[in-house]
Amino acid sequence: MPIDKIALEKAIKRAIPVSHLEIEDQSSGCGESYAIVLVFQGKTTLARHRFINELLKDQIAQMHAFSQKTYTPEQYEALQEQQEQK
Repeated sequence: MPIDKIALEKAIKRAIPVSHLEIEDQSSGCGESYAIVLVFQGKTTLARHRFINELLKDQIAQMHAFSQKTYTPEQYEALQEQQEQK
């Protein structure tokens, strides 16, 4: 059963306060491969990834591929500044 992008967004936003969220269906719309960029206040990168993996474990189990990039608001702001300077 394909995973819906809106369902992923709702699950994430229901669980944590999100500063920024991008969800990209990388499977041409079939819902089997997603990449997310997520900004929320958290601990280490590993702790944030583990949290998201646990939060979305049922959805991820139905996907072919799932990738995530998680940042704190400060990390994301620094990343944006670096990209603007290029």
